[in-house]
Amino acid sequence: MATVALTKETFEETIRDNDTVIVDFWAEWCGPCRSFAPTFENASETHDDIVFAKVDTEDQQELAMTFGIRSIPTLMVFRDQVILYSQPGALPGNMLEDLIGQVKAIDMDDVRAQIAAEGDESGSAEEAV
Repeated sequence: MATVALTKETFEETIRDNDTVIVDFWAEWCGPCRSFAPTFENASETHDDIVFAKVDTEDQQELAMTFGIRSIPTLMVFRDQVILYSQPGALPGNMLEDLIGQVKAIDMDDVRAQIAAEGDESGSAEEAV
């Protein structure tokens, strides 16, 4: 599966309608972003059970601001609408594959239980995410 471009209009629906979404926040002028692009594209072709999406931070500035993107490339991984990973920096192919393996192995029932427990402590599950 090839990567898909996300916009402010399609972001929420994409996260909601897919089990796992890996988002690459990037910009055309960013050298590390351009270097990471083939690695990200290759992973998208290997893992057809995951949506690999790209957000052009120049074109989608409001979306980048919403997620507090300050450095690019930044990878963000959503599973069952929960952010499991959000870090700046391009990953080598083997590290991206390792991250994907870890994301697939996570027990989301445990994650939801942790979020609920933190929400009970703080008064809101939204704050825990």
